[in-house]
Amino acid sequence: MKTYCIMNYYRKLIKCGQIRAFCSNFGAEQNGIEKIRNIGVLAHIDAGKTTTTERMLFYSGTIRTMGEVHHGNTVTDYMEQERQRGITITSAAVSFPWNGYQINLIDTPGHIDFTMEVEQSLAVLDGAVVVLDASAGVEAQTLTVWRQANGHRVPRIIYLNKMDRSDADVEACERSIRDKLRVTPLVLHTPVVHEGKLIGLIDLISLQEIIWTSGRGQNLSRRKLTEADGKKWELALNDHRQLIDTISSLDDELAETIIQQESLDNLNTKDVLNAVRRCAVNMKAYPVMCGSSYKNIGVQTLMDGIVSFLPHPNEGSRLQKFFGEDMSARAFKVQHDDQRGVLTFLRLYSGEFSKGQKVYNIARDMSEQTGSLYVALADEYKPVDKVTAGNIAVVSALKVTMTGDLVTSTNAAASRAKSRLREVLKDPKQAEELMIPSAKQRLQATENPSADDMADVLLGIGTTVPEPVFLCSIEPPSAAYQTALDTALAELQREDPSLRVTSDDETGQLVLAGMGELHLEIIKERIIREYKIDVDLGPPQIAYKEALIGSAKFTHNVDRKIGNARQVVKVIMSAKKVAGVPQDKILKFDKTAESAANLSHIPPRFEQAVRRGVQSAVAHGPKLGCPLVDVQATLHWLEVGKGTSDTTVSAATVQCLRKVFEASGSALLEPVMSLQVVCPQRQAARALAELARRRAALHHVHLRHGNKVIDCLAPLSELMGFSSTLRSLSSGLATFTMEFHSYQQMSPYDEEKAIRSVTGF
Repeated sequence: MKTYCIMNYYRKLIKCGQIRAFCSNFGAEQNGIEKIRNIGVLAHIDAGKTTTTERMLFYSGTIRTMGEVHHGNTVTDYMEQERQRGITITSAAVSFPWNGYQINLIDTPGHIDFTMEVEQSLAVLDGAVVVLDASAGVEAQTLTVWRQANGHRVPRIIYLNKMDRSDADVEACERSIRDKLRVTPLVLHTPVVHEGKLIGLIDLISLQEIIWTSGRGQNLSRRKLTEADGKKWELALNDHRQLIDTISSLDDELAETIIQQESLDNLNTKDVLNAVRRCAVNMKAYPVMCGSSYKNIGVQTLMDGIVSFLPHPNEGSRLQKFFGEDMSARAFKVQHDDQRGVLTFLRLYSGEFSKGQKVYNIARDMSEQTGSLYVALADEYKPVDKVTAGNIAVVSALKVTMTGDLVTSTNAAASRAKSRLREVLKDPKQAEELMIPSAKQRLQATENPSADDMADVLLGIGTTVPEPVFLCSIEPPSAAYQTALDTALAELQREDPSLRVTSDDETGQLVLAGMGELHLEIIKERIIREYKIDVDLGPPQIAYKEALIGSAKFTHNVDRKIGNARQVVKVIMSAKKVAGVPQDKILKFDKTAESAANLSHIPPRFEQAVRRGVQSAVAHGPKLGCPLVDVQATLHWLEVGKGTSDTTVSAATVQCLRKVFEASGSALLEPVMSLQVVCPQRQAARALAELARRRAALHHVHLRHGNKVIDCLAPLSELMGFSSTLRSLSSGLATFTMEFHSYQQMSPYDEEKAIRSVTGF
């Protein structure tokens, strides 16, 4: 017992030391905005994101001891479930100094079930480090995070981790980046291997050999390569010339310098570094750096790369200039803390954020009073009086602000920014620069969007929430816990927008919808641990959808007496399949002369009642009660008697549309997953046979370091229990990753089977 108490005391002492070191180093005031880097770490599962982040904190002096993922003692994996499972579940923000710069870093999850955390973080980043396993190159989840980063136009550098492995291959990774990501890599390092061990790197820009000597990676020596180094010098010089040639083909300034000097060999190192930076910031090419975080090699050079090649806040953010001196910030994470209440993480674009400041939420058009103000080191918070532009602030007491919301100081500041933005958006060239792909996606539903529409989207744009693919029922241990469970689920939904909670009208059960089995399992564990409610989850079910096959039209009449009032409604509606119709365009009004004359006199409250009815009707398809997609309902006629209530109009709309849907007929759609299986060659035939049995459509099979990599599409319903089956048939050597691909129509046989599995008959 005495030994335990002493150990506990020292653990707390070390932790306090870490926080003191961090707090003394957090220098937003003394650092100019050009000295700040807001970056994220993105990667496939197990590529080494958290280990790399831990090493950065150690070498910057922020923490005094390095934790390990497999020991469950890293700074950024602070949740109990993260430490037990050895995976990152929630993104964590940390700040640390490096060579006079301040790096604000967000460590993100790699598992597809928590892709929403990555999406939320990318919206506020100026740059990112994409970590690759040097033995595997670009993997399935790497492609996903790369696409997400493209959507937010985030400049990136690539870090080839695990270079100490015998099967690590820089050239294969370079080919993988070119072929799969379709971008130009700039390989800045080659490994130095001695007696089969990685001991250092050669910097291909400065032609320096960097060797990590004794200690925990803190001691390193740099030496300029010369002709006396023989073959090493020749190979490095050849790679250096190829690198300069690639950069000069992308950067006009460096090309001009080479033409003036008439040589590739006498270039100033600073000129080359500046050219690489311009290529990286403008996303013409992506610097590739090497190292092994677990073996403590290459992390310092990676941090040098972050400050050298990634943009500072004024270069990264395109919105802050419209707010001028006014405060503007975007919320990217909401967290519930036992002591501090609701904590909202904000990325500041302009101005200063002061403790207790009142903010105006542009997306929700309302003001809120903030409470305390903090800066974060993972799950530790230091109270501060103000946070300056370019940094990450954590504020308490915000009640309605959600992920993706933009806040500013006042309504007047928002109006000024909007009018400046509108003026700029009138110029098509500048509008193209400002409209990031994720904003364009939001505008797809609007035909010929005006400057006003574009300004609204840019100022109010949140994150795109993916559709959940798994459902399960959730029940408290007794009715006494129902209110507590409702509160817990409401808090978890606010933290994680990809979690959906609905109530089933027929059974009265609460239904939990998420991104995967692991996602729902983690939610259950959190409710049990954090909220002390011993909930039960039903068996996971697939989130099917329905689509109309044909089109139909129906007239529905309501004429009945309820209480003392007579309720009279006549509604004529039709519905048909329209691919990609957005939510706000589901209801359409018939514009023919006869119908237009009738519909032009509908009071706004009845129009809203019809809209509510349409939303309710499309939530339950005729075949299995699943949501209908790609459907557009047209209102042809509406007559409402005097004294008829709004709810009767909504109910009549629902009943009319249900008849329309039944007459049209519907087909069941199932979620199809993009699946990548990595399996030893000897077991590949068995894995392929198992995939064929599970209705998988093969796309690509190739060899990678003695393993077969199988890319295919498979229905989610067939992948239940696939993990344990794959482990059994490969003796635990095969792995797989999957992500949602699309919804696809099922064959009549598979549809009948799905209906039988859901309904039981």
